[in-house]
Amino acid sequence: MLTRKQYDLLRFIHERLKETGVPPSFDEMKEALDLRSKSGIHRLITALEERGFIRRLPNRARALEVVRLPDSVAPGLAIPRAASRGFSPSVIEGSLGKVRPASDDDEGAGQVVTVPVMGRIAAGSPISAIQTRSHTLNIPPEMLGSGEHFALEVRGDSMIEAGILDGDTVLIRKCDTADTGDIIVALVDDEEATLKRLRKKGASIALEAANPAYETRIFGPDRVRIQGRLIGLMRRY
Repeated sequence: MLTRKQYDLLRFIHERLKETGVPPSFDEMKEALDLRSKSGIHRLITALEERGFIRRLPNRARALEVVRLPDSVAPGLAIPRAASRGFSPSVIEGSLGKVRPASDDDEGAGQVVTVPVMGRIAAGSPISAIQTRSHTLNIPPEMLGSGEHFALEVRGDSMIEAGILDGDTVLIRKCDTADTGDIIVALVDDEEATLKRLRKKGASIALEAANPAYETRIFGPDRVRIQGRLIGLMRRY
């Protein structure tokens, strides 16, 4: 399943190749998707390449090939580009975790918190988080504490030294502020979300991986919005 911007970029590249036989430049892609910087285009192209939709041809400038088009896209993605300009991404939507009485089917007794799983989060190169609720988890309230909560499935290995592995489910307390050292869900350039450790460096914000294979990325404060803070983790063996 592709995100909105991944789909828009794939469609733009495909249409330009059909029209001219030459892929668009990075500047043309940035303008078509109304992005602030070329770095966003680089991340989208990498995501499309990893998912097998495009291929970069070696030893040729601007050489992109569309390998395949998606069989399906997330609901609401196949829309005119002009209609997507006002899209304001967020990694969560809908009602968040609320306490309810346990049913006969629940393990244990007392109350549980029904926490929505709101898609996937990158622990690696940032990806757009999927906004649609996929399912819910029943979590003991003592594991969560106060506040509103949601869960995300982890994709990538950049937080392995913090004990967060590919395929884990992280529990997030919704908030828009955090302290240095907290592991947060960060929305970068209002486009893409990632799970990283927060470091504040003067007026700048650093998103730090817990894997030496990944570089710490530093942004101006206006480029990063905190969506929540990690408070727990679930793993299936």
